[in-house]
Amino acid sequence: MAKTGIGFVGVGNISGIYLKNLTEKFKDLEIIGVCDLIREKAQRAVDKYEKYGMKLYDDMFELFADPAVDIVLNITRPAEHFEVSRAALEAGKHVYSEKPLAATFGQGKALVELAKEKGLMIAGAPDTFLGAGVMGCRKLLDEDVIGAPIGAAAHMICHGHETWHPDPEFYYRAPGGGPMLDMGPYYVTALCQMMGPVKSVMGMTRTTYPTRTITSQPLNGTVIAVDVPTHQTALLRFASGAVATLITTFDAYSMPGVNCIEIYAERGNMIVPDPNGFGGEIKIKVKEKKSPDAAQNFGNGEWILFDTPYDIYHGNERGVGLADMAQALKAGRLPRASASMQTLHVLEVLTAIERSSDEGREITIESPFEAQKVLPVTAEENVF
Repeated sequence: MAKTGIGFVGVGNISGIYLKNLTEKFKDLEIIGVCDLIREKAQRAVDKYEKYGMKLYDDMFELFADPAVDIVLNITRPAEHFEVSRAALEAGKHVYSEKPLAATFGQGKALVELAKEKGLMIAGAPDTFLGAGVMGCRKLLDEDVIGAPIGAAAHMICHGHETWHPDPEFYYRAPGGGPMLDMGPYYVTALCQMMGPVKSVMGMTRTTYPTRTITSQPLNGTVIAVDVPTHQTALLRFASGAVATLITTFDAYSMPGVNCIEIYAERGNMIVPDPNGFGGEIKIKVKEKKSPDAAQNFGNGEWILFDTPYDIYHGNERGVGLADMAQALKAGRLPRASASMQTLHVLEVLTAIERSSDEGREITIESPFEAQKVLPVTAEENVF
């Protein structure tokens, strides 16, 4: 079977794991070539992976014109996602975009409509929900181990990216900056996969510090202005009736004992692994077993570690969503990370939180979301 050709637009910080995984793990994909506004970055990637014969394009339009490129991988900065994806679609290319789909819901909706008009696929990150962690939790929920979810609490607590990222200014500038658009996609995607679509949101936000000082290299000592909310809290009301709290912040220090995600259900609780990764430990506490003859003893009110049944996708598997998209193209189905049924809904939720804070009211979510079926548990059954 012919490989699916991938063209990289953007060769920044996240590109390293994509280059590694697409050349080493996902053998049905072939990187045709790369481009970046900073040509030296693209050149370094071509040199590092010389044996794969990647092309170095002068710009993204030259990449779009290459008939060997089937899918454009858009890993530019969030503020650039819309224009790059729009141009790729206009050129007749399928698109897989890093998160978020766009900087605004209106832009994301326009991309989905353009893809539909052109008969093209558009999908995007995060694909971490396909990992052993969230899929293992989904399997437990589907098997009714802890009953139906009543609510959840999710926390992304850190003190910003200026201590480690080589050029962190865009995290603090509009459009596209802030912790909710940066890290929220992982959390909301995981919550929706486990609890279904969001019906409405209420949010409160603040900008704590008007400036930030970069302490990472090479810009150590540079002071940057902040023009986005950096502490964002929300209530999510799901269509099922469940209610979740969500905090994302660049202003607080991480606290031991705060779980990334905890789900509260009718007969017990579940601690979900960090949704920014693919694997991790799953813990459950069950008041009582579903039935006296349940196959596994889940304890009696004590936290126990649950061994996920999945033997795949425990490490850094970024690119698995792109690999699935390539398979979907050949099979004539929607990709599991489809923009029309997943990433647009997540973007609407994330952007509605700030809008709710500004307007002081609950915001109804209108876009659809379709949770994916639980994946088969063994590598042999997962061909992507």
